[in-house]
Amino acid sequence: MTTETQYNSGSNLEKVLKSGQFAFTGELGPPRGTDVDEVKEKARFLKGNVDAVNITDNQTAVVRMSSWAASLIAIEEGLEPNYQMVCRDRNRLAMQADILGGYALGIRNMLCLSGDHQQFGDHPDAKGVFDIDSIQLIALVKQMRDEGRFLSGGDIHKPPKMFIGAASNPFADPFEWRVHRLAKKVEAGANFIQTQCIYNMPKFREFIRLANEEGLTDRVYILAGVTPMKSIGMARYMASKVPGMDVPEEIINRLKGVEKSKVAQEGINIACEQIEEFKAMKGVHGVHLMAIEWEHMVPQIAEQAKVLPRPVFS
Repeated sequence: MTTETQYNSGSNLEKVLKSGQFAFTGELGPPRGTDVDEVKEKARFLKGNVDAVNITDNQTAVVRMSSWAASLIAIEEGLEPNYQMVCRDRNRLAMQADILGGYALGIRNMLCLSGDHQQFGDHPDAKGVFDIDSIQLIALVKQMRDEGRFLSGGDIHKPPKMFIGAASNPFADPFEWRVHRLAKKVEAGANFIQTQCIYNMPKFREFIRLANEEGLTDRVYILAGVTPMKSIGMARYMASKVPGMDVPEEIINRLKGVEKSKVAQEGINIACEQIEEFKAMKGVHGVHLMAIEWEHMVPQIAEQAKVLPRPVFS
């Protein structure tokens, strides 16, 4: 990074990125209940293999254990959480309260998201809050951290020094606006960006080229999103049913070209090939691995992708 950063959250992820090393983050979806052991079991496969782990916030608009609660369990299990917060479910009072509480209890990274619309989840009649949007949420957290002020202007006693993250989808239409939206998030105060799952590599290469041209990759750390395909069915579903996803036909054909028993491994092979390219790609500072309900495969993927051992800071 050419721009000197002043934030010092104490986050391990921040230390990895500021040291210039290639970051590797993971993801953990909280359970649809109160089973702490379910979180601990997933955490077991992630510990030591990732620099931080995203704790999702009612992903796909389906009710799950709260992100902050699962984040605290992750901390107890030796993982650094990346606490996700969506704008769909909270107004600005609740957001600011949860940010204070999360930081007070040891959370140092936060990912600011709009959230999947509730009509796609298990409570389609729920009222969406959307008091502020994801870009405004980024600015809110930055103001709390850097200025020590609430959105109302009131002073904060001991501000939360969060390492601020945001998401970017390089594939949503219109494509030419993708880098402009990324720029808005950088202007608002995002320190790192995790992208949507990448399958269309030529399109992503063009996205990162434009981001480099605009100087954005000198101002924000970009982690490329990678999700290994478990099956041909998963690939077809993501290609046809998931909004904003771009899965080229050649990916599906490649999976179809191997024996059924080897499809999952071929999906991992494709992911690892992508990671190798990302390591050498100007403007990409790491990878965000989304092994959806496949946490037990993370150790194998990390080893095959040659991202181990992870750096350790005192």
